[in-house]
Amino acid sequence: MQITILGGGGFLGRKLAQRLAREGQLGDQAITGLTLFDLNAPPPLDAPFPVRRLAGDIADPAAVQAAVPAGTGVVVHLAAVVSAQAEADFDLGLRVNLQGTLAVLQACRALATPPRVVFTSSVASFSGGQEARLEDDARQLPGNSYGAEKAMGELLLQDASRRGFVDAVNIRLPTVIIRPGRPNKAASSFVSAILREPLLGLETDLPVGEAFAVWICSPRRAVDWFLHAMTMDTKGLGLDRGINPPGRSATVGKMLSALEAVAGPEARARVRHAPDPAIEAIVGTWPASFTAERARRLLGFSEQESLEEIIEAFIADDLAATRAERGL
Repeated sequence: MQITILGGGGFLGRKLAQRLAREGQLGDQAITGLTLFDLNAPPPLDAPFPVRRLAGDIADPAAVQAAVPAGTGVVVHLAAVVSAQAEADFDLGLRVNLQGTLAVLQACRALATPPRVVFTSSVASFSGGQEARLEDDARQLPGNSYGAEKAMGELLLQDASRRGFVDAVNIRLPTVIIRPGRPNKAASSFVSAILREPLLGLETDLPVGEAFAVWICSPRRAVDWFLHAMTMDTKGLGLDRGINPPGRSATVGKMLSALEAVAGPEARARVRHAPDPAIEAIVGTWPASFTAERARRLLGFSEQESLEEIIEAFIADDLAATRAERGL
């Protein structure tokens, strides 16, 4: 089994690659090779199979084709320009998030056997705001350019699956917390920051109120979902290749209470209220909850952990490395 991870230098791509390296197989098939592709070459990976690390532009068809060699059975497409950056630079978002997905499809169509494609879409492809609890058949009506580009990518891969070019699973990821490393340009970056920065001993700004609710998942669970999507029987999906996985709806206040329970009141005190209307204008359109019954009951996607477990997992998995990366 030959696997390619596009966006393999990002934090989820690295975690998925590390999991594959530890297990050495995908389902009941041995992994014979792994290609990691990103704008900059991903870091080295110790694995029991050959690993290629390539640098390139996801919107460059030739570069993407080189990252999807003959014999590739699974392509995981994580590469993207994130939400606030795509909103600030329309042309960049369109180029990376839409043209990049077109390049991925083109590379997959060149393979002799249609591959499984796992595409990371987003809750940002929906709207409805704080009061919404969306059913699995809810209409995607994005209120931001990033969400629109993700919805376009979903439709493209859904139609390509109908035509037999690929076998796609589109996972609409919740906001993933706690992200290791540094804050990024995602509008939802603060959701990780209000937990990560206090654990690092740093103060951070909270741009929304404590009653603000977010649909979230942990990095551990996101990787579990990717692995399940890479091997699941897709016959039951039919034409609808979009999946709302079973995340968790939590208010900022509940997240801070969980932080206090794990790390003490001094950690919570490092979060400063600093309203940011521009950020709230983006994240405020995203739904705060999904029923996710299809993923949970019919498709076998695993449930989300508690908030305290998510924080404890970050401490166990990523806190030391984040400290080292940031020189703390």
